[in-house]
Amino acid sequence: MANRGPSYGLSREVQEKIEQKYDPDLESRLVDWIIAQCGGNIERPQPGKQHFQNWLMDGTILCRLINSLYPRGKEPIKKIPETQMAFKQMEKISQFLQATEAYGVITTDIFQTVDLWEAKDMAAVQRTLMALGSVALTKDDGHYRGNQDWFHRKSQGNRREFSEEQLRQGQNLIGLQMGSNRGASQAGMTGYGMHRQIM
Repeated sequence: MANRGPSYGLSREVQEKIEQKYDPDLESRLVDWIIAQCGGNIERPQPGKQHFQNWLMDGTILCRLINSLYPRGKEPIKKIPETQMAFKQMEKISQFLQATEAYGVITTDIFQTVDLWEAKDMAAVQRTLMALGSVALTKDDGHYRGNQDWFHRKSQGNRREFSEEQLRQGQNLIGLQMGSNRGASQAGMTGYGMHRQIM
């Protein structure tokens, strides 16, 4: 971890707001999914944000997680070295993030390495894992393991194909968002000079 002193003022307020977004119930669900997805030989961490961070921080579990979502032999991270060197552990986290994006998680849902490594934003780590679980569940390719209720399915595209005839017919219609003059008439209206002529 970085050697940082305490933050004060606005920096402290911002950090406190970030820390409030962390969800302990979600942590428990994510731990259950990671253990189910990677296999039972992973040790369960103690509850709590610090323990969750320490559990994921070396990047090994994250790399095993993303590899478990691919068929055997097609894993994106070929070599997962066990190491205590900080830059190698951060490199494994970066490999996980790149593989996560390639798997289909959108860039805005992906945390930064320092969010996990320095525990800057563990809620962002949770969001990334939630997005990864949702994409895995949505793909429905047989590699997702775990409870179907843990994640939401992502919406799928619903493309529509129209024939040339249907497109031509649509050009003749006036959409309701353009307004309608149905029922409008000039009955009862008089011109500007009409009332003077009656006199």
